[in-house]
Amino acid sequence: MEQLHWLAVVRHGLSTGNVTAQDAETSGAESIDIPERDADVPLAPAGREQAEAVGRFLAGDPPDLAVVSPYLRTRQTAEIALGDSGVPVIVDERLRDRELGVLDLLTARGVQARLPDEARRRERLGKFYYRPPGGESWADVLLRLRALLREIREDHPGGRVVLFAHEATVLMVRYLAEGLSEAELMDLAHRSAIANCSISTWRRDGGRLVPELFNAVDHLHRHDAPPTRQEDVNAEPV
Repeated sequence: MEQLHWLAVVRHGLSTGNVTAQDAETSGAESIDIPERDADVPLAPAGREQAEAVGRFLAGDPPDLAVVSPYLRTRQTAEIALGDSGVPVIVDERLRDRELGVLDLLTARGVQARLPDEARRRERLGKFYYRPPGGESWADVLLRLRALLREIREDHPGGRVVLFAHEATVLMVRYLAEGLSEAELMDLAHRSAIANCSISTWRRDGGRLVPELFNAVDHLHRHDAPPTRQEDVNAEPV
């Protein structure tokens, strides 16, 4: 990614699915009652306010291009944040959230209770390579991200690009940009809950991208935006 001048990743704002998922985890439920398919989950009102705060952050030095996950909550975040800035927007399905297959809409308690064999298989293989039936592993998602980022750097040399995507995307872009190992990525995932509408950025220094911000939320607090929520309806159950 040495041809890019600046790269940012924004996690989508708080969604209605985030709220429902957190309530289910807190109450000890086994499943998450969300009527929409994952791609159609919208932002909650608080998430829209968070997206406005992202817009104020980006307005200081606008990007040249925004690439956006096709999921509704992510597209809404980008639309609100970019407003009438004139920044070109590309929707790319390779930025979609990780697909969980049979684990979808199950809480951590639900996975252990209903799919104990899958829970044991995930424990043995580790999160990086574990692929739930009908879903994707972290390694699967990295394959599509590698292809997308290669196209971006080839098509926009010297550009300033912002991605609007999901929690796992932030961690995986850091893995790719900084050349992390599997162990380093998993340790980072264990230690870091990526906040809604957080911003992570990298800037070109010589022939490589170096990190500037990671999971930054100061822009939210400064403008009295609603508190961030780290849970996502498709966050991997633990």
